[in-house]
Amino acid sequence: MVRRGNQHTHPRRSPQEVEEPIAEANKIGTATPYDFEGKNLTAYGGLLPVATMLEKVEFQRVVEETLKVKRVTRAMTWYQFVLAMVLALYVGFSRLNHLRFLEREPMLVGILKVLRLPPQCTFWRFLASLHLEIARQLLDVQRRMRQRVWEAAHVRLKSVTLDTDTTVHTLFGQQMGARKSYNPQHKGKKSYQPILTFLAETREYLMGELHNGDRPERRADRPASGERVGGPARGGGDSLRSGRLRLLRWGGGRSL
Repeated sequence: MVRRGNQHTHPRRSPQEVEEPIAEANKIGTATPYDFEGKNLTAYGGLLPVATMLEKVEFQRVVEETLKVKRVTRAMTWYQFVLAMVLALYVGFSRLNHLRFLEREPMLVGILKVLRLPPQCTFWRFLASLHLEIARQLLDVQRRMRQRVWEAAHVRLKSVTLDTDTTVHTLFGQQMGARKSYNPQHKGKKSYQPILTFLAETREYLMGELHNGDRPERRADRPASGERVGGPARGGGDSLRSGRLRLLRWGGGRSL
């Protein structure tokens, strides 16, 4: 069958102007184009205010008094390793492989007083050398820092609400404890369901517990407030034992 037609047809161009005015403002999302022309972090828009705040609340003293690190480091002191990861989190680098973008950042290396950051494998070896007791010691550092920041900011709360709920962490591959359970974004994929506790008034992370992929059983006799609603909430209350506060614990629909 022979078809007759123009073989050199071009697609029509889309209109360059919006015919009708947009009623709603454009939402900023992951697909929103952006551009950044600066090469280095600025002093007053980056790490300098954060470093000044940590110096005012004596972060180095709290860390060195609380954490017990026996490993002898060469590239940097163990406190510089901790401070580098904390400052990287402040500027939005949440993974260790992101530190390569800050390897020679003048502001960061100036605060750390080094010429350059060590490679990612050095940070991994440092973290792998830490014992499990460091997790409890980090919670003590968090508690002491919270107390200092609240005192500096004149935060005087008579009661706090401990908000406990689960989240979904999707996994890939064969990992121990992974289950096919509640996962609305990636249905059918295996995941963990860690249980996290936050302070509702200040939105601070208080404590967490790694949970396998099985959906936590919901208690039929879950109390409304004033009593324990789970392991993380109980530990969260213990971490606030230094202050005289009224603790109100609340668990989400899927948490317990």
